[in-house]
Amino acid sequence: MQRNAFLIVILFFNLHLFGQNSKLAPSGLMCDLMRVNRDGGVIIYNKTPAFSWLLSSEVTKQSAYQVLVSDNLQLLNQDQGNIWNSGKVSGSKSAGIIFSGSALKPATSYYWKVKVWDGRNIQGRYAEPAVFKTGKIMAEYHNPSYQLEVTGTQPVKFKLRDKIYLADFGKDAFGQMKLELSSDIGGDTVVMRIGELLDVNGAIDRKPPGTIRYAQYTIVLKKGTHVYQPEIFKDGFNTKPAAIKMPEHIGEVTPFRYCEISGYALPLKKSALTRLAVHYPFDEGNSSFHSSDATLNAIWDLCKYSIKATSFLGLYVDGDRERIPYEADAYINQLSHYAVDKEFTIARNTHEYLITHPTWPTEWNLQSVLMAWNDYLYTDDLRSVAHFYPDLQAKTLIGLRDSTGLISTLNGKLTNEVKASIHRGTGNLKDIVDWPLTTETDGFVFTKYNAVVNAFHYRALVIMEKLAAALGRSADEAMYHQQAAEVKLAFQKMFFDAERGIFVDGMGTDHASLHANAFALALGLVDPAQQQKVVGFIESRGMACSVYGSQFLLDGIYDAGDADYGLSLLTSKTDRSWFNMLRVGSTITLEAWDNKYKPNQDWNHAWGAAPANIISRKLMGIEPLSPGWASFTVKPQIGRLTSASIVLPTIKGAIKCSYIQTSRSFDIAIEVPGNTSAEIHLPIKVGKRFEVILDGQHVKTVMHGARALVSNVGSGKHKLSIRSLF
Repeated sequence: MQRNAFLIVILFFNLHLFGQNSKLAPSGLMCDLMRVNRDGGVIIYNKTPAFSWLLSSEVTKQSAYQVLVSDNLQLLNQDQGNIWNSGKVSGSKSAGIIFSGSALKPATSYYWKVKVWDGRNIQGRYAEPAVFKTGKIMAEYHNPSYQLEVTGTQPVKFKLRDKIYLADFGKDAFGQMKLELSSDIGGDTVVMRIGELLDVNGAIDRKPPGTIRYAQYTIVLKKGTHVYQPEIFKDGFNTKPAAIKMPEHIGEVTPFRYCEISGYALPLKKSALTRLAVHYPFDEGNSSFHSSDATLNAIWDLCKYSIKATSFLGLYVDGDRERIPYEADAYINQLSHYAVDKEFTIARNTHEYLITHPTWPTEWNLQSVLMAWNDYLYTDDLRSVAHFYPDLQAKTLIGLRDSTGLISTLNGKLTNEVKASIHRGTGNLKDIVDWPLTTETDGFVFTKYNAVVNAFHYRALVIMEKLAAALGRSADEAMYHQQAAEVKLAFQKMFFDAERGIFVDGMGTDHASLHANAFALALGLVDPAQQQKVVGFIESRGMACSVYGSQFLLDGIYDAGDADYGLSLLTSKTDRSWFNMLRVGSTITLEAWDNKYKPNQDWNHAWGAAPANIISRKLMGIEPLSPGWASFTVKPQIGRLTSASIVLPTIKGAIKCSYIQTSRSFDIAIEVPGNTSAEIHLPIKVGKRFEVILDGQHVKTVMHGARALVSNVGSGKHKLSIRSLF
């Protein structure tokens, strides 16, 4: 009996230990930011790839890891890494782990796995093996990419009216049509029309405004039943040399939501029509958002889908009219893509493409530095920054600085040498502020020294200081710190109107636009004592900027703490709003607020999708504090909302967070991913005594501005409440 009891205890202990080890087993293995698995790996080209993995939210902290890489799966299953055995490496880093084994051979499959130790030095099980394949040619640095995907969908609505079949696919997409049609005789013709917009009669608009797409195709039927896939017409404008081209194996695509079929003699079933939508791999389940405001929910859905739909070329482009990458578009696209999917390669590839293929606006070249910081902050992978570091230094445009302490493209400093350093060739730079100039710059007065340009210059220097520090370049770090401080002093001296308490557009003008003030606020140039008047002026101007400018307007407003005004802009129903995009019938964000503000606009511009990242970063207040989300902040700014919840993908795993707000309390339920920690800033009622409860226990907090700060909330599921005491 005693022996049986002893065996039961041993069995229980072993089962408990197995359960603990199972929780410690990593998952979600990625190589060079690509998702991999045992059955089908991805192709990588780096001689020294980087690895990352996820840990369960029940794992508070990783204290060490061990990576094994083998060219033989059987050896790996025997825990032998004949290509690389990292040994036990102390540290919490679980992203951007650089391979350091025997030289990888081209065109070879490699298998790898990882195990970790937790904060108590308990060893976990190895992850399930993953595979990656090397390309035929290996490089010191080369970012990989996925193949484009083609998704077949059938109409969500289908009807026959006046002998014309109308198929509605529910949402716009870049794609082609595939039809299964029959003919008893052969030689008869069918007309297929596809388009993005319906006219007032409910038919596809044959003459849509701007660059809203419409096309008509004639199909000559063969006898019997056959599948037809009309070849999409090439557009002369968006296939110019600077445009990104569709891969030949897919062929040309065009954006459309609707398809009409006329002249078909037989009954036509909905199942006979398939739209083949092309997009970069996208996992719909990686993100979600819901709040007590139906308009806000619809806008988030619009923006999330826009990120997926506009990825059809494998790089971020400005829309269908040109199909050219632009830095300003890519910056918004990058942040918004991070907010809706755990995908980093298309953002990095676009950013790196633009480093060597820059566009003409001065400010947009500066945004390459901002994108480099985002790439590192969200991935904890420094290789791109290290590889392009000299280019990023040039992209600060420090070569345009003169004795004023500011930069200008009109001071004689824009030499061929400066142009070459930023890969502009002989092309000039020109200040842009916003676009279109005629309707979206709030009357901005362009002068030799431009406040918006220099705001971006300042921010680029601040970021270069951080990147230099991350690379261990201490001399550069100190230099950029000094340069940023000097630019801020010059900016304040030259552009701040002390009498009015706001910033003017440039030297030599007293005109003050929304842009001069909103960009200064968003990019860190407004001192605390100046903030009230600057914010007041910004709010007096309304949405006097483009869909692009709204990114920085909202960043600044939320950073200044005016959640109510931020929410009012997000949910506005004027003609300068995201609701208006839905109202006019688009399912992808527009290039401009309305056709009247840009008559040639297209209906598929992801630079209009700022709410995707503003909602997660500012309204829900969830942003990385340290690279790779090792720590992050939670700072709710939900305004009048009574509830809001989000699933936010990160390289460490999904952050799941929900808020419930009443007149007396604010409740947070959050799941912090494994191997991360959160700093939670709880809103307080001014002048009210309060208590904070974390997981059923009263906790002491530190005041951080007008918020109660709870630091170092570790991995796992937590509930926090702040309640007013009367």
